[in-house]
Amino acid sequence: MAEPLFKRLTLIGIGLIGSSVARIARERGDIAGEIVVNARSQKTLDRVVELGFADRVEIDPGRAVEGADCVMLCAPVGAYAAIAEAIAPHLMPGAIITDVGSTKQSVIRDVGPLVPEGVHFVPAHPVAGTEYSGPDAGFTTLFQGRWTLLTPPPGTDAAAVAAIETLWQRCGSMVECMEPAHHDRVMAIVSHMPHLIAFTICGTAVDLAGETNADVLQFAASGFRDFTRIAASDPVMWRDIFLNNREALLEMLARFTEDAQAMARAVRWGDGAYIEDKIERGRAIRKSLIDLKQA
Repeated sequence: MAEPLFKRLTLIGIGLIGSSVARIARERGDIAGEIVVNARSQKTLDRVVELGFADRVEIDPGRAVEGADCVMLCAPVGAYAAIAEAIAPHLMPGAIITDVGSTKQSVIRDVGPLVPEGVHFVPAHPVAGTEYSGPDAGFTTLFQGRWTLLTPPPGTDAAAVAAIETLWQRCGSMVECMEPAHHDRVMAIVSHMPHLIAFTICGTAVDLAGETNADVLQFAASGFRDFTRIAASDPVMWRDIFLNNREALLEMLARFTEDAQAMARAVRWGDGAYIEDKIERGRAIRKSLIDLKQA
């Protein structure tokens, strides 16, 4: 077996992504010699101990990062600034701080200024997930064949970037570097807006009165069920994503609204050719995803 990439990996937050990383690191043995987990509640840490994928748990984030050569932030992005402030005095020189957040400009804005001299900062985003959360949600194949996007700020230590790239490759990911603003625009259309639409559609269904509401739930077809799966996602995490990618999300939502209005006009005026063209374009995207093994 290869030498562990890191002597001590500390995970701050232990939801789906963090607990998947911990399980993979425990199973492989070549990612971290020691796995330390920090969470906000003792109840969560007790569950981590029961699940057995950490060597040590710490309720104090400062104690959790002491001696760690890699610290991974796995909490909702809205909490990053407070976490970075709490752990900064305890980070050892040469350590790498990274994250798994779905927004990258906000992470660089909130964490970057708090990173001590001599500590390396490599923001990352594993583009993988399910609607489940918490330490029980993780599994070792979550990242297999999925992308992890790295958005290191200019001047980031190349060896630190390479180490985080290797970490994600050992987790099963394909890895690519991307400019932070471009990352946020891409995620706004492929991830953040679909979630916003799913939450909104499910909210509309809930607001329907009486019998209609009961029928919506009882006779839900697969299309609506797909929306409910997405809408089951963690509300705090998605609140923070929406608020921290506000500009790109609103831009994409405005474009979508224009396209939805155009489709509404086609339906109203019986423009079958327009409707069929939109459906065919949607089918083509689905085929492309299948061909890329990302469906």
